[in-house]
Amino acid sequence: MPKPKKSIQPSAFNFKEGLASLKFVPRFFREIRKVNPLLFYTNIFCRLVNAALPVVMLWVGKLIIDEVVLQIAAETGDLSRLWFLVGLEFGLAILSDLLSRGISLSDALLGDQYSINTSVRIIKKTSELNLDQLEDSEFYDKLERARQQTNGRVGLMSNILTQGEDIIVILSLLIGVVSFEPWLIMLLLFSIVPTIINEIKFSGTSYSLARSWTQERRELDYLRYAGASDVTAKEVKLFGLSNYLADRFKVLSDKYYHKSKHLAKQRAGWGAVFNIIGTGAYYGAYIVIVFRTVAGIFSLGDLTFLSGSFNRLRGKLQGFFTRFTAITESALYLQDYFEFLELKNSHGDVDYKLPLPNKIKQGFKFVNVGFKYPKSDTWVVRHICFDLKVGEKMAFVGENGAGKTTLIKLLLQFYVPTEGEIFLDGIPVKQYDQVAYQQYFGVIFQDFVKFELTIRENIAMGEISEIHNQPRIDGAAEKSLADQVITDLPMGYEQPLGKRFKRGKDLSGGQWQKIAIARAYMKDAEVLILDEPTSALDARAETEAFDRFIKLTEGKTAVIISHRFSTVRIADRIMVLKAGTVLEIGTHEELMVNDKLYAELFHLQAAGYQ
Repeated sequence: MPKPKKSIQPSAFNFKEGLASLKFVPRFFREIRKVNPLLFYTNIFCRLVNAALPVVMLWVGKLIIDEVVLQIAAETGDLSRLWFLVGLEFGLAILSDLLSRGISLSDALLGDQYSINTSVRIIKKTSELNLDQLEDSEFYDKLERARQQTNGRVGLMSNILTQGEDIIVILSLLIGVVSFEPWLIMLLLFSIVPTIINEIKFSGTSYSLARSWTQERRELDYLRYAGASDVTAKEVKLFGLSNYLADRFKVLSDKYYHKSKHLAKQRAGWGAVFNIIGTGAYYGAYIVIVFRTVAGIFSLGDLTFLSGSFNRLRGKLQGFFTRFTAITESALYLQDYFEFLELKNSHGDVDYKLPLPNKIKQGFKFVNVGFKYPKSDTWVVRHICFDLKVGEKMAFVGENGAGKTTLIKLLLQFYVPTEGEIFLDGIPVKQYDQVAYQQYFGVIFQDFVKFELTIRENIAMGEISEIHNQPRIDGAAEKSLADQVITDLPMGYEQPLGKRFKRGKDLSGGQWQKIAIARAYMKDAEVLILDEPTSALDARAETEAFDRFIKLTEGKTAVIISHRFSTVRIADRIMVLKAGTVLEIGTHEELMVNDKLYAELFHLQAAGYQ
């Protein structure tokens, strides 16, 4: 079994890098506030009130103890002040519980709303980027890190707000302790220094490990999918791949587990050592308070207040520094998220985009166009020159890998030419708004998406704003012959497709293609592009589909890619590609007379039918 590729070692965490990532926190909170301002400010108010309660409750507790001692000594029998204090403490405890529950509820609601908001933004941002960016593995690493911790950002929000709340608690408790015994603060600081050292020592290591393993975690996700999916199940069973995929998954996941285990053991071990030192300092302070009380310097109420305050202070300060390093680590993921949102389309920024013509007047022109993927020296297509006239039906043909689909993606501005220029009506297409430009086209690719939604939704994907326009959907289905498929299904247009969800119905390859072709008709676009759209249809069905296509798109511009020469011969012109360059271009008759690759392939295919 091949070994998984060696992972990148986690880079050493720079504490300054964690601190620098905090610059994204104000932007983070501005976004949270926008999600639900009322809930956000309610949360802040509850935390401010709740922050004042610990010291007040400790002080009331001190007064209760002192009042009990006083009553024992005086034996007056007047317990009215004592019961008032007990009732006050009870009321404060109820208020603290209600505020804590309100904070937890608002945290959860704000977190869920913000999580939804960030997921929507990631989806929309992904749609803004070019296809060559989406096909880049480094981009996928950025996307993975942006998606990662989407729910974790809810915890980040809560941690930061709790940090602010705890600052108020710490200051109020410090004032209380200092008013009795200022030098106790020295013991307090000594008790938390070990915690601070431990957190600084290990902060960010989890992030560093997760970042260095971004690609491997994507591979683990893919292996999970490949090993347990209805899409891959047939091949997995037929070729006995289950053990291979499971073993490969285990080898890779075990490597990550061992790295995480080593880090966790180190952190736990050092944490235990530092905690012993800190706990010793705390009990040293506690002994001092007890001796002072026995000596009569402090009252029993003072003992209760000071021991309670010191204990809470230590816990709050330890929590503060532990939470602070957690915040800096989470803020690094926040940095990944905002950096992803700031990614630029590979077209670059243009200050002004020209308005698109209402109707294409001349057509498209490729002038010496070449394309190669980023960080690659291999040209996919090069020196491409041709015209696609308005209203013309042009076919692209050539052997696999000749560059046919790449030219389509360049025409659609999915890819940016590495060299050369593409023009629309004499103007470079990059000067037009990309989103508006792409609305000119209705496209069905060979690897079209089989949306596991209803038939209505699948067809309406071509023009989703018209999803409730039944006549238009009916017309698109009739043109693509999908109406024949819909008639045989029990729920008609409301029939869910695929087997992922309840009541879903799977279709044959040919039926799916008819549904997909309906999307192109649904859009009623200026330019229609069919990239092997009928490969799953038999020869007769394909001929019928293309005959209908030619009739129904009269006056429209169209590009057709097909390996069946009986289909492409009906195009106005045919362009033959070989190894990423244009070999010949002309009508079917002209290319047959030319007697080059097209004629050769045509005769080979014709011989196969004899």
